[in-house]
Amino acid sequence: MTHILVVDDEAEIRESLEGILGEEGYATASAGTATEALELIRDAEYDLVLLDIWLPDGDGLEVLAKIRDMGLAAPPEVVIISGHGTIESAVRATKLGAYDFLEKPLSLDRTLLVLKNATEARRLKKDNSEFQQQMAQKAYVTGESVPLKALRQQIRLMAPTNGRVLIYGESGTGKERIARTMHAESLRADRVFVELNCAAIPEDFIESELFGYRHGAVPGGPQEKRGTFERADGGTLFLDEVADMSLKTQAKVLRALDEQRFYPVGASQPIAVDVRVIAATNKDLEDEIIKGNFREDLFYRLNVIPFFVPPLRDRSEDIPLLVQEFLQEFGRQYGRPRVEISTDALATLKQYHWPGNVRELRNVIERVLILNPKAQRIERKHLPVLVYRESGRDGGKAGARTEEFGTLLQAREAYERDYILKKLDECHGNVSRTAEALGLERSHLYRKMKALGVTMKEA
Repeated sequence: MTHILVVDDEAEIRESLEGILGEEGYATASAGTATEALELIRDAEYDLVLLDIWLPDGDGLEVLAKIRDMGLAAPPEVVIISGHGTIESAVRATKLGAYDFLEKPLSLDRTLLVLKNATEARRLKKDNSEFQQQMAQKAYVTGESVPLKALRQQIRLMAPTNGRVLIYGESGTGKERIARTMHAESLRADRVFVELNCAAIPEDFIESELFGYRHGAVPGGPQEKRGTFERADGGTLFLDEVADMSLKTQAKVLRALDEQRFYPVGASQPIAVDVRVIAATNKDLEDEIIKGNFREDLFYRLNVIPFFVPPLRDRSEDIPLLVQEFLQEFGRQYGRPRVEISTDALATLKQYHWPGNVRELRNVIERVLILNPKAQRIERKHLPVLVYRESGRDGGKAGARTEEFGTLLQAREAYERDYILKKLDECHGNVSRTAEALGLERSHLYRKMKALGVTMKEA
């Protein structure tokens, strides 16, 4: 749904435009002053602004200039309206970025045509911007193992369809990468890909994240917010960790999938969308259904095309390719020349069981590059204690890396640091959950992290 802000000092004009535009299917808000208009634009995302030149506390063209200087990720298209239009004003407005210039009294047909064209122009700009950002992210499943080859073949077959997809796999296996690859090879590849991690959103906010809300529905919040379903209209919506939604939210998602429309929080009119949903989970949904944690009817709606992403320990032959990918990625990021890895280090990485899967491997490579800024070649001694110790290379002997530490304290600190990072990774960077898993107070864990030099960027 297109959102329009009407800015005019005459209440009758504002009310008339809001009524007409509402009947045409637009969502509208209005402001009578420049100050009020700028506050609304800061608080909510509008597609279009109908902006009068003459306002009681400022000039409309000055408001236009301020809108352009706000640095908004998706600025609205602005259509200037004036009862005292001149060629000079129109030229100024165009130079400042106005989409068009309308003279009062407004022609209804021309106004609606301009708004329709402005809406399409903004959509194209926004889609292009998001598409460029997505293209910058690699949408390719790395690996030449048999499971990965089969997975790529399945993607090629299923991506061009509109069937809903449910991706199973342990945490860190790359389910998001699979979803992005599915989108990139689908018929919706030229439209947006929107992601929502259901596990990362508190229960009180997930409904508004999914469906958005309208004026005043959230006290103290912005006037309006678009949910992920609305933002993904025409494209793909990826619901990560879908099993973490409450039963109440699951019921609303089920209805939205069935009807392809939904009600934003506080809205009286539904919004129709065309969205392909890809969901992912690291849980056994059939087991969750038995426990009463997941709706069976929602499971059947989502599980049209099931995918299973194998854990990294079951495709260790893909580790060398992944390591090279991450070395190149972080080499570019940190401005490092080409960094190589020794055969011995690579063998150690292949023998580690990788409970955190591909995400853990990626973090390990980044960590090694950060902690060894002058190393041109990653050796076995550069690897974290956990990887080295648990890889089985030394038969599980306690003295596996004693030659690298001068004292017992240094060895213990190194082990503690890697263990905390591992737990942070398993808990997706959530310090409270990590502290609970470690049996520590949150404040104690923060102090421990600071003492050991553990940063959230590494986690």
